[in-house]
Formats: sequence, structure tokens, C-alpha cells
Amino acid sequence: MMIGLLGGSFNPIHNGHLHIANHVYRMLSLDRVIFIPTGDPPHKPATSLAPAHHRLEMVKLATESFGHFLVDNREAMATTVSYSVDTVTRLKNEFPGGTKLGFIIGLDAFLEFSSWKDATYLLELCHFIVCSRPGVTFTQLQAMPLLPSTPLTNLQQLDQQDAGHLDIALPSGHSIALFSVPPCEVSASLIRDQVAKKRPIGHWLPPSVESYIIQHEIYQ
Repeated sequence: MMIGLLGGSFNPIHNGHLHIANHVYRMLSLDRVIFIPTGDPPHKPATSLAPAHHRLEMVKLATESFGHFLVDNREAMATTVSYSVDTVTRLKNEFPGGTKLGFIIGLDAFLEFSSWKDATYLLELCHFIVCSRPGVTFTQLQAMPLLPSTPLTNLQQLDQQDAGHLDIALPSGHSIALFSVPPCEVSASLIRDQVAKKRPIGHWLPPSVESYIIQHEIYQ
């Protein structure tokens, strides 16, 4: 069994998140994708970040019509900082032996991966599924110290969309799957800005999420 893990603030969840999850689900024939919304930042306010219980509920609404999508609330409900390495460790212990976990992440976030808590150990726990993002290129991965050397031409093919997928084998036996995902022009910050300006947002996210935002007056 192969399960994708898609974490994030989902502030709010939108069609871009669902687009990436569905693309990876199909391309890798995953059994399911688990969405893991982050919790509230402890001890400090985040004015642009909706409370975790709202973001969690919006993720549930957005994914309820997809039988292959599940939602995990452990980080959203946590009262302390949640680190990816701890969440993946717990999930790995909960699934049957032999279950493969694939951590789905945008290329922009993955380029900062070396600064994560126990990054080297996390690469030993699960596979990584890295999806293209606007403003960054796969060739930038050559400067990451934790990754094996990868031919520049292969990375350039991904950036130019001459190739859609590249696997990088790791010494741990896991791999990093790089995907050039067809773009979906939407961002959470754009949606928040449009809500604040009382402009329509329905074409960027599921109707149930739009209704929830309006009903609870989020981002206004």
C-alpha cells in the first residue's frame, strides 16, 4: 500500500491543492492521500492565518466528495508545535508493516528542507514527492546538500516540461519523485486578498468552502 501525505496550512484549501493531490494520486497509483492541516502557532498570533478548527473544517468540506482523500486532524488539534518528522513517525507506526508513505510537497518548500528538524532522518522514514511551483526551478536542487548528485540536463527537462517525472534514489532505499505538474493559477494569499476586498472567489475553490468562508466571516 502506498499513501500520500499532504500537509500544509490550507489557509484556505483551494483547487490548486486538490489538483496536485489528484495528479500525484493518478501518476503514482496511490491508495489514498491524507491531508494534514497545521495547527495554531503557539504563543504568538498569526493575523492572516485562520484558526486551526476553521482550516480543518474547510479541508474536510473540500475533500468529502473524494473517496481516496482522508483528513488527519492531529496537527490541527495539537497544543504544541508539530514537526513533520514526528507526524510521519507516528503515522508510520500506525499503518501495517510494508506500507509506503510519500510526503507530498511543493518545490518551493522542499528547497528549504535542509533546515527542517531531523531532515536527514525524515528522508529515511518515507519517500518524498516534490511538485513544481511557480517562481522556482528543479535545477536549484543541485545546491541542496542532502540530495545525491543529479544530472543537470534531467532537471532542465523537468523545468522545460520536456519530462513530467524523475525519480532520485536515496541511500535509505527511499526515493524522491520529482513531478512537473500542469500549473493551476491560484494561491491562498490571492483568495484571502479577494475576500478582504469582497470580490468573488468561487472559481478558485469548492463551493462548500466558499460558503463556509462567507458564513463564518473568515479573512474579512
